[in-house]
Amino acid sequence: MPEIAEAARIVHFLKAHLVGKRIKVANAIEDVNVFGKAGTTGDEVAAAFKGKKVVGAGSQGKYFWLLLDSPPHAVMHFGMTGWIHIKGMRTGYTNYYNKLKADEIDMWPPKFWKLQLETDSNPKVELAFTDPRRFGRIRLVDCPGESIRKHTPLVENGPDPVVDAETSFTEEYFLERLRKRHVPIKALLLDQAFISGIGNWVGDEVLFHSRVHPEQYCDEFSEAQMKKLYASVRYVCRTAVDLLGDSDQFPEDWLFRHRWGKGSKNEVAQLPSGEKLSFVTVGGRTSCFAPALQKKSGSLPPGIKEEPVIIKDEKPAKGAAAKKEAASKKATSTKAAPKKAPAPKKATKPAKEVKMEEGADMEVEEKEEKPGPAQKRKRGALKAEAEADEEVPPVAPATSKKKIGKAAPAASKKAKTTPAEEKVVVDTGRRRSTRLTLR
Repeated sequence: MPEIAEAARIVHFLKAHLVGKRIKVANAIEDVNVFGKAGTTGDEVAAAFKGKKVVGAGSQGKYFWLLLDSPPHAVMHFGMTGWIHIKGMRTGYTNYYNKLKADEIDMWPPKFWKLQLETDSNPKVELAFTDPRRFGRIRLVDCPGESIRKHTPLVENGPDPVVDAETSFTEEYFLERLRKRHVPIKALLLDQAFISGIGNWVGDEVLFHSRVHPEQYCDEFSEAQMKKLYASVRYVCRTAVDLLGDSDQFPEDWLFRHRWGKGSKNEVAQLPSGEKLSFVTVGGRTSCFAPALQKKSGSLPPGIKEEPVIIKDEKPAKGAAAKKEAASKKATSTKAAPKKAPAPKKATKPAKEVKMEEGADMEVEEKEEKPGPAQKRKRGALKAEAEADEEVPPVAPATSKKKIGKAAPAASKKAKTTPAEEKVVVDTGRRRSTRLTLR
């Protein structure tokens, strides 16, 4: 998101190329976010510019404005993705143009444009306000140009740490506001009513240079810590503005150059001196800091979870390796408990004894006697062979031993067997068998 340095950068280009020139052509695309939420329309903004001479430009924190030779004047905010482009020059950063396709770099009008201006000068200047995500705002302020900061939205914002460094943004003002509030210091720095222009990365940079933990409450610092914080705000904001927000020129010892390793495989999330970086959410924003340098010296808000960024050589283990590592750490952190003697096994009955209980032998015997197809054929053959050997005629199926007993004598007379022995067929309920019965 554009912050104090980006607003100062675009004001630099506006003063160099637009101020002092008259607007000949002004066009705007109607957008209920960019214009509507600022209380105006695209047509009203275009009409306010057309035929007017631009007499000045300025900024306060994240806001910037164009003063015209008569009111209303235009006050703008980039939101998250807004920007000002001037045809034929690079107003953005190198990284921005590296992301564009070849045919998009010099495209005019640029993609996602909302407002276009063209001067009557020779050579003419063509300018466009773009915003892909439409969080930017363009509004009209009807007041004398010299009092524009006394009107909404600028009047609700705090002093600019660069523009107002010698007037309203004093050390006394800064320390007094810290003592009156009880919020985490990072959240207070992001409050635009306290200081204009400090966003996420600038706030982290300020806390890094003052060696302050982002979660610590602002009213619990010593006076020396508060003064160091004030000096860091002045230093970081002044340096960033002087360099027009060009991060390629930021000092090597700045956190900004090393904070972008979060979630990246090939980046090393640590400072050149070796201190690891970590992230924590404060005031709804993700804050980057160096725990070894920014130590906690007071009470902190409860329930805030830090997210350490592991350097490339210390990738966390996954799956089975992670379980093994956790088990190893647990074993080294606690004394090994003595092994308990194994409990004696309960005595169990042998398989034969279990089978013999309550007629289990009958169940086993029945299982063994259940014939399969092959067994049925075999038993049928044995039966026929036995009957042939004994010369016993087929006997009708008997339902009881009594019937079988009557049929036996008749069979023995025909066969003229000796009275000493007689063969009797007995039905066991499973298969026929023969046995000798002596008389």
